[in-house]
Amino acid sequence: METSENQFNKIFPKGDLASTDYFTGKAWVKMLVPNDPVLNTAVGNVIFEPGARNNWHTHPGGQILIVTHGTGYYQEIGKPIQLLQVGDVVNIPPDLKHWHGASPNSEFTHIAISTNTNKGIVDWLEPVTDEQYNSFK
Repeated sequence: METSENQFNKIFPKGDLASTDYFTGKAWVKMLVPNDPVLNTAVGNVIFEPGARNNWHTHPGGQILIVTHGTGYYQEIGKPIQLLQVGDVVNIPPDLKHWHGASPNSEFTHIAISTNTNKGIVDWLEPVTDEQYNSFK
C-alpha cells in the first residue's frame, strides 16, 4: 500500500527547482494554474526541504497559502514566526512583507494561490537571515 505522501506526489509532481536568487536551501515549484488573465489567479504547489525558505517578499494582489504536508514557518515583518502545520490556511494581504518555508527538521509543502495577479504576482526582496530564521520560539 502506498503512503499518502507517495499518492500526493503523484497528484502534484515535484516541479522545478526554485531559483537560488529567491530561496535559501532547496525548494521545488510546480505551477498548477499558470497566471490566468481571466481569473487573475495563479496557483502553485511548493515543496521545501527541511530548513529551506524563500526570501522576504510581497504580493501586490495578496496570496493564500494552504499547508498540505509537514511543518513550516510563516513570518510577517515586525511579528514573530508562526508555526504552520497540515490544514493551516494563511491569508496574506496585498503588499504585506513576509516569508515562508520549512522548519529545520521537516519537509514542508503548501499550495500558494496568488490573487488579483493583474496587480502583479510577487516582488522579491532580501534573503531571510539565519538569525531571523532561527528566532522561532
